[in-house]
Amino acid sequence: MFRHVFCATLVLAGIIAGAGAAHAENRLALVIGQSAYRTVTALPNPANDARAMSQLLGDAGFEVTSAADLSQKDFNDKVGEFAAKIAAKGPDTVALVFYAGHGLQIDGENYLVPVDVDLRRETDIPLQAVRLNDVLNTLNSVPSKMRILMLDACRNDPFAAIKQTAGHGLALVDTKTGAPGTFLSYSTSPGAEAEDGNGTDSPYTTALLAAAREPGLSIEEAFKRVRVSVNKATEGRQTPWDSSSLTEDFAFVPSPAGASAAALKPAVVKRSVEQWRQQLQGKPVEVANEMIVADGTDEAYEAFVALFTQSPYAPQARDWLDRHRRMVAWSDAVQHNTVAAYRGFLVQYPDSDLTATARKLIDRLRYRPSPLPVVATAGGSNAVGPSGGSAPQSGPATPSQPTTAALGPTCPCTTPSLPIKKVDAPPTRKSREPDPPKHAGSRPPRIPNGDDDVVVVRRPPPPDYYEPGAPVGIGIGIGIGGYGGGIRRGGPIELPGRRGNY
Repeated sequence: MFRHVFCATLVLAGIIAGAGAAHAENRLALVIGQSAYRTVTALPNPANDARAMSQLLGDAGFEVTSAADLSQKDFNDKVGEFAAKIAAKGPDTVALVFYAGHGLQIDGENYLVPVDVDLRRETDIPLQAVRLNDVLNTLNSVPSKMRILMLDACRNDPFAAIKQTAGHGLALVDTKTGAPGTFLSYSTSPGAEAEDGNGTDSPYTTALLAAAREPGLSIEEAFKRVRVSVNKATEGRQTPWDSSSLTEDFAFVPSPAGASAAALKPAVVKRSVEQWRQQLQGKPVEVANEMIVADGTDEAYEAFVALFTQSPYAPQARDWLDRHRRMVAWSDAVQHNTVAAYRGFLVQYPDSDLTATARKLIDRLRYRPSPLPVVATAGGSNAVGPSGGSAPQSGPATPSQPTTAALGPTCPCTTPSLPIKKVDAPPTRKSREPDPPKHAGSRPPRIPNGDDDVVVVRRPPPPDYYEPGAPVGIGIGIGIGGYGGGIRRGGPIELPGRRGNY
């Protein structure tokens, strides 16, 4: 009996030790639920979603900070405090943010909506909401092991003032273009709107609570299950989406002691459209639909649409494929941010919910000053930059690096400039004051100062002294008029009625 109890104790100790090893990393979570909106209809489920997620994450070893119904200032303060906690814990920290509430995209930027917004026009959003990129940048500003963001934020837009001009849902964010170690999940695909749900929790949170509790299940596999579950629950109206640049494995609940986490992480296989056609051929339509939803790639959806044209799932799959391609094109246009890029988007998608935004951004760019043309010098290694200096020449521009040349044929405000040539100007000669004439009795020299004023310097008169001499009897020359009796040397001789130097 004692022997069995001792063995059971050892097994339990091994399980606890394994879980402790899995939790050696620091885990911090910020959970925000926005329900009590003041100027629009309140959302019932975000508060419930936040409470359920806080419980799940606490059980999974996270130190959870919960917040509800935040104003813009409180929202920013909470994110800043959360970043400070990450910095205090150190770089071996998993930082997770869960947000439930309204989310919007304006001009290609995503915003999370505080409860105190009072929107009267589209331009109020950047002033009153919280930019998603600011949250990401704040988390990236402190070293951490990985960052996980889960946004149940694409619910139906209730703001009538911007409903006709703003794009639907959230704009696409590709985590692979940012810092590695980031996982981002939306409750529905970019450009689509999510449902709040009829139950206690939203369809997205309900599916996440179930998938994340499985021990050792990788985060990638967990969200594949979330996609399938939400797609089924909403009859294809909503399909979650995610983007990952993770470089390490992660599971919400660690594997049991001795189990390999890699066994629950499926191998990532990139298939072509033709390979997907072969994979889906002969499958029941329901099974094929689950396969493409779990995969979530354009190639899988394109193969499904071609094979199951008459299926009841075909319209939903086609809508997902068209919307995803449109949002990728929109993301490219926003990143380039040129007139040519937005016009190219309008050529592809002339009538979409983003048409008004694209035209507005084109008009805005027309008033942006055009940069000076780049002109190569004779050596071919330098170019004249906007400031007139030289800049190193690089290779041909890539699609991710927009060139100003695209503005030439498309922007009517841009006029061709004449070529810039370097001309050696003749050396200039410094002007100088002419030398004063050199002759006896000339005036003192004129000395120019720094302000080109002429200063006349006069010598002080020599000392005046008198030498007594012999009496003069007959005044000839010098003693005239009774001025005899001595010689005045060196000074002026004054005569009646006249004054001067003699």
